Order: sequence, then C-alpha cells, then structure tokens
Amino acid sequence: MTDLLILSVSVGSGHVRAAEALVAGALALEPPRSAVHIDAMAHVAAGFRKVYTDWYLQLVQRAPDVWSYLRQKADSTPYDATSQRLRRAIQGLSAGALLREVRRVAPRAVVCTHFLPAELLMRECKRGRLDCPVWLQVTDFDVHNMWLVPGLAGYFVATREVAFRLRARGIPAERIHVTGIPVMPAFAQPGQPGLARARCIAELGLDAARPVLLMMSGGVGVGDLPGSVACALEQSDQVQIVAVAGHNAGTLAALRSLAARHPGRLAALGFTDRMHELMAAADLVVTKPGGLTLAECLALGKPLLLMSPIARHEEHNANFLMEEGAAWLAHDAIGLRYKLARLLAAPDKLRAMAVASFALGQPQAARRVLDHALCPGVRVPDAPPAGSAQAIA
Repeated sequence: MTDLLILSVSVGSGHVRAAEALVAGALALEPPRSAVHIDAMAHVAAGFRKVYTDWYLQLVQRAPDVWSYLRQKADSTPYDATSQRLRRAIQGLSAGALLREVRRVAPRAVVCTHFLPAELLMRECKRGRLDCPVWLQVTDFDVHNMWLVPGLAGYFVATREVAFRLRARGIPAERIHVTGIPVMPAFAQPGQPGLARARCIAELGLDAARPVLLMMSGGVGVGDLPGSVACALEQSDQVQIVAVAGHNAGTLAALRSLAARHPGRLAALGFTDRMHELMAAADLVVTKPGGLTLAECLALGKPLLLMSPIARHEEHNANFLMEEGAAWLAHDAIGLRYKLARLLAAPDKLRAMAVASFALGQPQAARRVLDHALCPGVRVPDAPPAGSAQAIA
C-alpha cells in the first residue's frame, strides 16, 4: 500500500503545485513516507478533460463577467440541487480510469487539492468501493460552495477566516484545520536571503544596487504580462525586472523581444523550478493573486503588487492580503504605473509590507497537512494567527 495519495486537477498550476509540495514534504519526513501524486485530468475521458480545462480558460480569459456570474451562481446552489447532481453524474461517467488508478495505488489516506477528485472519491466511499480517509486542501484564501463535499475526513485551509466560513456553511469545527497552503520545502528554508539575492542577481546579469521586480502572470496566463512589463520599464529607468512567462511560448517570445530593446534591465524566463530564488532576489513581486503564488511569496516575506485577478476567488485573495497590509492592487496599466512609482519611492512602505507578508506566511503548511493525514488521532496544533509572535518568529 501507499501511505498517501495526492490528487490534483491541472486547471491552472496552483492545485498541482500544492500536490507536489505535499509529495516533497512526505519524502522529507523522518522516516520518509511513500506518496504518489496523480493529476486527475490525466485519467479522465478526453472530451471531459477538454471541456473542463479549456472551457475554464476560455471563460476567465475572454468572458470574465460570465465566469463571475457562473461562479457566484454555483456558490449559492445547494449540494443536492438537480444541477449539481447532474454535474457529479457526468463526472462519474468520465472518471472510470481515474478510479481504477486510485484502487491500484491502494492509499492509506488521500489528500485532494481540488474538489473534483474529492467528490468522485466520496461517491466511491459511499458505495463501499474505497475505504480510506479523504481530505481536501483548499488552495485559496477563500472558500466556494463547490468545495463543500459531505463525508470528508476533514479540510485544510489557509486562514481562520476560511475556517469560520466553513463552519458558517455547516462543516463541523472538528473537521476543519488551519494549516496554511502547502509550499515546496525550498520556500520553508530561511537560508541566507541576502546571499541568495546577490547570487541570483549576478546570474541574471542584473545590478544588485538597483531595485528588482519579479513579474508573473500566473499559471493560466490571464492578463497581458508583456504589456505590464513594458509599463514598468517605462516608469523608471532605474528599475530592473525578472519576468516569468511559464509555459506560455508566445508570452516568452514577446518578453525576449522587449528585453532586446532594454539591455541589462529585463531578464525574460520561461518555466523555472527556481522560483524561490527569483522571489528571494526581488524587492517587490508583481503578480496575479493566485493562492499558491501568494502562499509562496508570503513564506518568503515578499511585498506584493497584485494585478489582473480572476473574478471572485482571486479578488478575495487580493482583498485578504490588502486588509493585512502585505499587498497593493493595480486595476489597470495606469494604476500599475502609479502604484509602482509610489512604492519604489517609499522604501519604508515596502519594508512594512514585507513584515506584514512574512507574518502571514505559513512555510510549514505541508508538514501540518501531512501530520493530520498520516497520523489520524494525533492532535496537530493549528497554524498560529497572522501577526502573532509565533508566526513572525
């Protein structure tokens, strides 16, 4: 048997990154525990996968108002409503291969980083075809009705407010655990940030004496990253930028073209596994407010300027960080130029935002999740409240 199975859904990159963090955390335990990560989308019917992933991306990119309406509508639709039962039935018909793979792995426990596999597995549990605890990791700083799955062993959430919201929706308090959002072990190692910054900047060919922005557009590629980078370059001739395009080849090509016109000021990168080093090198992170990206930034205590939030859940993520003093939000290119100018001219403000960010960080979230999932019955303390001495220590 496998100690732990982690199931993700590759809609965006955050759910997958959380799953990868849990696998890395399990392997780092003493003694190491066996853990397997499965992307549910790799084991469902091709037509269902295309509709589920492509439909989401098309909506958030081309019809954000429609996406916002649908998400809000789903948030107020009861679990046992006819539309929800029909949706779950379609999911079940498309997931035979996934369920066979789960049975082959034979896990002692399961953690899902998306609600879809959690729904599928609870259906199997009710039918007596799966007998192990199933947990659900919420990967944003808010919670949606779709994440409420009856019968789960428990929920792992980012903050006490999310826990409060789950209790208000009827989830028993003993099934809710405030752990934070899992991040890779590299984000949980304090190291020597000054040395890491100097080394990373030197490798990128940048000047350690000038401010460095790290700019990203998130896993689903929403927003015009090249346009935002161009705005930032025009704002000040002193600013240097590291821009990460991820797997988006078109965005990377546009960034490299822009870098050729601004030699020594822009490092354009594609997908990288060195994000912790890039964040360590940055004086300010400019990004979409995806849950996992924010969790990584907070673990390293980075001040944030947020842009292009996806309606509803990323807007709620942004609101949470702004309330706590760790981030500002730019609604458009004009706002980006204005707020960049203000922040770069106010080093004391950036330092205060960094302190607030670090106070919110939960770099040990993966360990807390693993302690719950792998050691049932053992009491695991919740993450300390944001801003507490323990959180900041």
